[in-house]
Amino acid sequence: MTVCVAVKVHDCIVFAADSASSLIESSLDDGRPLIANVYSHGNKVFNLRKGLPIAAMTCGMGNIGPISISTLAKDLRARFTAEDDEWHIDPKNYTIEQVANRARTFFFEEHFQKLEDKPQSEFQFWIAGNCAKEMHGEIWRIQIVNGECSEPECLAGKDEFDILYDGQPEAINRIVNGYSQFLPNALLDIGLLPENLDAVLTHIESRTRAPLISPAMPVQDAIALANFLVETTKAYVRFLPGADTVGGETDICVVTKHEGFKWIKRKHHFDRKLNPLEADYV
Repeated sequence: MTVCVAVKVHDCIVFAADSASSLIESSLDDGRPLIANVYSHGNKVFNLRKGLPIAAMTCGMGNIGPISISTLAKDLRARFTAEDDEWHIDPKNYTIEQVANRARTFFFEEHFQKLEDKPQSEFQFWIAGNCAKEMHGEIWRIQIVNGECSEPECLAGKDEFDILYDGQPEAINRIVNGYSQFLPNALLDIGLLPENLDAVLTHIESRTRAPLISPAMPVQDAIALANFLVETTKAYVRFLPGADTVGGETDICVVTKHEGFKWIKRKHHFDRKLNPLEADYV
């Protein structure tokens, strides 16, 4: 499990995610999925094309077959970077939609579809950045759900600014929207007609949603907001019964038109003092 957060304002897009990675096994008694272990150093935020303002973030399945999503993301980046590959991204002529379509082909058609035993767990891969010569960025998402993968979905276009999140959204949903994700079922349980549910939730949210974001928010504040939402989710899950399925260090990146991709926070599995020539990005 995980929490991933995107904050999109005029000047930037911020991606932030925790590092917890859950190992799921089946119960010997009835086959129910059980959390066997939680690792604290998963990589979920990536630079998808060195030198360009293109970032990626994942949640859901941590691997496809025997290969981690982290390794696959780097393999995809290698194809985007290689000048002799048909997927090479021309810095002067590319779109984020084009990147998302190729990511779908890579993860779903070239890897997931080739598995003999296809898992039913959900997989998400978010891609954000600025198209060539564009002022504002876009956020796209590909999803594999129940073995199916629809076309990439645009979560936020060039003129849309918002807080987006997924994974384990309960804490953020309470903070941003003002109510629990379990409220809809609670309302249905006490007799609310299903056809009235959307209207009721829209009314509630109009009174309870917290105005945490402004399109004019500076880059530093957008970074702080994304970090706050991830850290709050980690603390919230820590005090719930059960395993800490959100946790570990928080990795944060930001993409801007002029500065491109920048790491704000990221963990390393090596001592940087012993690797002085290592660049500070994945």
